[in-house]
Amino acid sequence: MTTKRVWILGTRVDDITFDEALPLIEQYIESRRPQQIVTSNTEFVMMARRDPAFAEVINKAAMVIPDGIGLLWAARLLGQPLREHVRGTDLVERLMAFAAQKGYRVFLLGAAPGVAEMAAANLTGRHPDLAIAGCYTGSPHPQDEAAIAQTIHQAGRVDILLVAFGAPAQDKWIARNLPQLGVPVAVGVGGVFDFMSGRVKRAPGWVRRLELEWLYRLVRQP
Repeated sequence: MTTKRVWILGTRVDDITFDEALPLIEQYIESRRPQQIVTSNTEFVMMARRDPAFAEVINKAAMVIPDGIGLLWAARLLGQPLREHVRGTDLVERLMAFAAQKGYRVFLLGAAPGVAEMAAANLTGRHPDLAIAGCYTGSPHPQDEAAIAQTIHQAGRVDILLVAFGAPAQDKWIARNLPQLGVPVAVGVGGVFDFMSGRVKRAPGWVRRLELEWLYRLVRQP
């Protein structure tokens, strides 16, 4: 499937929907070739303008989802509207249900100590067939890369790697390390583990439907 790309201030975002993303990710996993997924938003675009290396990581990724509503507004102003707001948290939830159905093994990397484990426990509570290959706090610093790689390799087969180091560190880390890890899909997920662990509450459903989740988060976490 060929996905239309929209360029916002020199940074790519894909015109992709939830229903299109999962079959593509399945193709990535079955191919066993390393593929990076970026969950982009307006902040990513502004960081990429100041950081050419980050812009290159985004623009070379296999998939760049429109995670932020600001990207949909910008694309509409450019006359190239995006069809769906693909929130990263919702994509990960759907991906975990899909992984449970398909038997894919998932590794959770990053966040504060203990958070990935809490997120994994909640995920397996919602999706009992989900196989968690491992959890590890780690860090995005180059001196920790060997230890992280060893931990992931010792986990056995890993099909999906979720990396929660925050942007741009997580996305640069994936670009540097994914080719050597033997993992076909890695997703930079930011604060998703905090939501999934229950440490941070998401905006109520009606707020998300009004596309005001960004305002809710700004008020709660200024």
